[in-house]
Amino acid sequence: MAKKRNPDGKMSLGGHLKELRNRLFVSAIFIFAGTVAGWFLFEPVFQILQKPVVDLANSRGINATLNIGTVAGAFDLQLQVSIFLGVLMASPIWLYNLWAFVTPGLKKRERKFTLGFVFSALPLFFVGCWLAWVSLPGFVSTLIGFTPAGTANVINANEYILFTIRILLVFGLAFVLPVVLVMLNFANLIAARSILKSWRLAVFVIAVIAALATPTADPMSMFLVMIPLVALYFIAAAITYFNDKRRARRLAKEFASYESLGEPESAVEQND
Repeated sequence: MAKKRNPDGKMSLGGHLKELRNRLFVSAIFIFAGTVAGWFLFEPVFQILQKPVVDLANSRGINATLNIGTVAGAFDLQLQVSIFLGVLMASPIWLYNLWAFVTPGLKKRERKFTLGFVFSALPLFFVGCWLAWVSLPGFVSTLIGFTPAGTANVINANEYILFTIRILLVFGLAFVLPVVLVMLNFANLIAARSILKSWRLAVFVIAVIAALATPTADPMSMFLVMIPLVALYFIAAAITYFNDKRRARRLAKEFASYESLGEPESAVEQND
């Protein structure tokens, strides 16, 4: 009934805040459920996460190993990995809720277009995580390579896991940002012209993100991260450009039909 009375989903500020609270609550529930499941998957996942260090130590003969240095360190480590797995497993839910929160700001016939682009956020998120995982051995190799000869690199396991999780999440979220730009455009909050004019600022922000996501001093790794992000930015700009063109044609057609409906009335008035 509410949808019939309010087909375009218009809400007050209080309604938006309530909607945001509900979306965050639902997302938190699924992340918590994923965290519980991740708790039981800790052992195999931890073996995968520490694999770059183990492989590097075996292949190069470097004395590098993960170390748990405190009494509660093992518990903290398992909790961190579990939360990370919860965020990954619940990503379809919180990405959907991101779309569902923006949807009320869109017109009814625009929602079906936005839905397709938001669903593309999920594979982009995992592509970003995959790229980070492929790059991780190179990061680890570069950083451990600074270990002086005759010394052992005893790596704090908690710090290493946080380092790995940060890289994976930053890469994943960075790949989702172009979808957010498209969503803002479909919500009529930003125009393609503004996106294209801000390309210099966007490249600078992408460079900062790449620098944060690649903790090594190797500039090539930074550029390898920047290239797909810059490409996705301009793809998003192209999508918003065509959407603005489509919107302009639709408005021109509606205006023309409005004028044609007004002409008979003016003709009647002249005859009278």
